[in-house]
Amino acid sequence: MPKTVSLVDLSDYAPVADRLTLFYSKHPNGRVITDLVSRENGEITFRARIYRSQDDRAPAATGWASERIGDGEVNEAACLENTETSAVGRALANLGFVASTKRPSREEMEKVGRVRMQKEHRDTRRSPERQHLQHSANSAHDILDLVSAAQLVGMSQRRVDLLRSRVRELPPLSSTRVEKLEAMLRSWIRRHEM
Repeated sequence: MPKTVSLVDLSDYAPVADRLTLFYSKHPNGRVITDLVSRENGEITFRARIYRSQDDRAPAATGWASERIGDGEVNEAACLENTETSAVGRALANLGFVASTKRPSREEMEKVGRVRMQKEHRDTRRSPERQHLQHSANSAHDILDLVSAAQLVGMSQRRVDLLRSRVRELPPLSSTRVEKLEAMLRSWIRRHEM
């Protein structure tokens, strides 16, 4: 069964508001400028630009976000606002303000959960063979995300490359191997996050 956001501990991910607090504590004269890039066919796209000071002519970082109106409860009620917040969160992360050990913001992980639930709903109508292939792809993606997180907290490039090559091998990893790799990576990350 593919993972959903309900299996992810959202407390590991900082909200964008925490990133903003960190940014303004370091750059009290900084600015955050957002632009509504498009609002077409039920999809909203924002760009955020982050400036470290009022005098900066070019942004120190940018971030983009796109959401669909009606995708989940948040986007039913406040899609425009949610999209803008996500763009700001991406820009702040690109500048190094993550406010947690995880690069994605809590808002982004909530979006991942919404998208995965929609895919799972569509997948239930697919053939068992396609469902198996999708499950294998989801598992590989999840492990690659864990490998990237481990790299951020100090895993050697050699080991990272080895793990990535194993995950990309065909045939896909067995569910037992996936569980073992995930457990090993989560344990390694916990030990090295301190």
